[in-house]
Formats: sequence, C-alpha cells, structure tokens
Amino acid sequence: MKSHKRPLILIHGLWNNSNIFKHLIAKLQEQNIEYFAPTLSHKYGKTSIVKLAIDLNQIIIEKYGLEQEIDILGFSMGGIIGNYWISKLDGYKRTIRFISVGSPHNGTLTAQLVPAFLFKGISEMKLNSFLLRELAKDSLFLKDIQCISFFTIWDLMVFPGWKAHLPKGMKISLNVMKHRNLVKQANAINKIIQVLITS
Repeated sequence: MKSHKRPLILIHGLWNNSNIFKHLIAKLQEQNIEYFAPTLSHKYGKTSIVKLAIDLNQIIIEKYGLEQEIDILGFSMGGIIGNYWISKLDGYKRTIRFISVGSPHNGTLTAQLVPAFLFKGISEMKLNSFLLRELAKDSLFLKDIQCISFFTIWDLMVFPGWKAHLPKGMKISLNVMKHRNLVKQANAINKIIQVLITS
C-alpha cells in the first residue's frame, strides 16, 4: 500500500494522553499513514494553552525539523492547541490539513465557572475567552489549509457540541453519545479515516 504523503500529528486533550488515540492509531497503521502522537503536560488544566502550543512547537521541530509539511489532528483541547500553533507559531506555513475533533473553538459552557488563577488552560476555553477571541481574529491563517471539523451534538464536555467547529471548512456531525467516543468508537474512527484517505 502506498505510504501517506505527510505525517499526521495527533494532539490529545485535557485529562488524557496520547493513549486516547490507540484505536485510531490501529486504523492509521492499517492504512500505512505515518503518525506522531506526543504526550503534553496539561497538569489537569493548570498549564495554559499558549505554553502547551509552545511545547508542541519544540516537539515538532525536534521530530521533523522546520520545513516538513504535516497534517494536524487535534482532539478536544488538542484542537485549540493545534489552532494556536498554526496561527501564532507559524504552523500555517507547513500545515496542509487541520482536523479538529470535538474541540471548543467557540468555547464550552463547562469551563465557565473555572477560575483562571487555578486552571489557566481550562479557563482559556470559556465562551468568549481572550484566547479564543484572538484565534478567531487570526482565522485568516487557516485560509490556505484544508480544515475539517468533527463533532457530536450529544457532547456534554464541549457544550454546546454543535458549535465545536472551526470557522471554515467541512463540518461533520458524528453519531456518538460521549465526548471521548469521538476518538474511541468504531463508527467515528472509521469516518475520520475515510476523510483522511479520500480528501
């Protein structure tokens, strides 16, 4: 089988690590798609998304240098980290495709009462947060990137789930009942893989 032309960087979300992608990774391996799934230190939401994106930048540079074209897949908070990296840390210069899975690009009500002085990263995902407003202003950096957003309307972690999408690109609703099942349930994974190999 022909190898996928670009590596896919998998960015996990809050309260999990790269192991959240184990079912997806199995399918990526079946399709001979190169992937890289680093684990970032969220510290239960204390670490800011800005710091996590800076850490991701260093990891990508160490793994692939400065010029290798890549695709990004971010799950939950991972999609916000990926968006920040693309928009603020020059990731747009090398990213061909950005896949967001259940990411609160428009904020989530579940973060509203979380104090910033205790959990900076979580607070940055509040509705109308400064960080999300800044990313919305920088959405032009996504204009030359193929953007695809997966979400579920039944999401109670990123709520409302139907607003968990990027400002541009394809929006695909998945029929799963729990947030984590967006990257764990077979029907969701198969749909993501289908998009990866056909778009």
